[in-house]
Amino acid sequence: MPPTDDQEKNRFSARARRYAKVGTRVGGVAARIAGQRLIGAQGGREGNAMALAAALGGLKGPIMKVAQLLATIPDALPPEYAGELMKLQSQAPPMGWTFVKRRMSAELGSDWQSKFADFEHQPAAAASLGQVHRARALDGSALACKLQYPDMQSAVEADLQQLKFLFALRSRFDTAIDTSEIAVEISARLREELDYVREARHVALYADMLEDARAVRVPKVWPELSTGRLLTLDWLEGTKLLAHKNDPLPDRNRIGEAMFAAWWLPFSRFGVIHGDPHLGNYTIFADAKGKPAGINLLDYGCIRIFPASFVGGVVDLFRGLLNGDDARVVHAYETWGFKRLTRPLIEALNIWARFIYGPLLDDRVRTIADGVKPSEYGRKEAFRVHRALKELGPVTVPREFVFMDRAAIGLGAVFLHLAAELNFHRLFMKTIDDFDRENVAARQSAALTRAGLSPSAD
Repeated sequence: MPPTDDQEKNRFSARARRYAKVGTRVGGVAARIAGQRLIGAQGGREGNAMALAAALGGLKGPIMKVAQLLATIPDALPPEYAGELMKLQSQAPPMGWTFVKRRMSAELGSDWQSKFADFEHQPAAAASLGQVHRARALDGSALACKLQYPDMQSAVEADLQQLKFLFALRSRFDTAIDTSEIAVEISARLREELDYVREARHVALYADMLEDARAVRVPKVWPELSTGRLLTLDWLEGTKLLAHKNDPLPDRNRIGEAMFAAWWLPFSRFGVIHGDPHLGNYTIFADAKGKPAGINLLDYGCIRIFPASFVGGVVDLFRGLLNGDDARVVHAYETWGFKRLTRPLIEALNIWARFIYGPLLDDRVRTIADGVKPSEYGRKEAFRVHRALKELGPVTVPREFVFMDRAAIGLGAVFLHLAAELNFHRLFMKTIDDFDRENVAARQSAALTRAGLSPSAD
């Protein structure tokens, strides 16, 4: 991939403008909350949450992505704030064609249009960090060109500073959970999402890991048409996942099995997860008869690579809960880095563990969570955990859990929309039947090397 130019460096001027813009919006909410505390006003959290959502929703860019991340991490924010931030939409105003041409020239040279047979002027999708244009290669192949918005590095660095404000909101109400590691993890992943060279390697990694999973399609990278801020992939034709929620049950189950494989196979065998499993990152491809055959996995910006020891902890906790082996449960928490594990703390952590592992522990055909709405998935359990931790805290949640929990909640919500009825226990047992930490470490190291990525530290 050709190197990018210098115009997207983390410039002080761009960062200062972003600080001013974001600071004005969130500062007004902060002043409102401080004023209520000063005069002893009560019961204003719902209104404050709505005010914060309105302020962030008008900004677009990274700060909205951060807010959405926080809303999907159980108990990272008070429930009133999480509920309002969940409503934020990730659609941002797209760049106009004149600006797109200028950006494409900076990435591929002034003759960039000669490198495509066709390049659509209007974006097919626009999100918080960039937009996607459909195009056609000179050989006729359908392409998806993901083009990053300008000054995103500066915007990300400025907006991550505002992350401290969002966590400060939480600390005003209670200190049950120490959010310092959550902030570190979100910052690291968001910075990675700006690096399209890294994302291209993530695509190659998933193509390698899921090579034998025929129900999951991974696009091919076009390196000659990609840079650090432009990522060109195959355009995978498919229909939106929600278009299939009223399909016959066997079709929905087929989609559900593909979803399960796309998430659990990379994690259990390679220690890698897709940290952003929301509805927009999947489309459904059909077989020759027009029936759903599997899923297209579309976005690879938020990928988390874990050491084999962490994967071992996940398996240990599952088997400990399955067999009533308390010592194995405690060992799993210790492996992950939880400190000062008292019996009450273990019981509190097990509330969440039994929720996450519930479908995997239950050897029967079932939905992911019978009778639960997608918007409520995990909220009741998070509240119970928080109530218990409030008496025991502060508890520092290891940073690895941020996207593990977020992905589990996101994946569960997708299954709820599908209403698939599967034996999740048997599907999971197949992914771990030959589990061995050394094998995971070896497979991960080999796959990351082939994809040009660095192995995780164990």
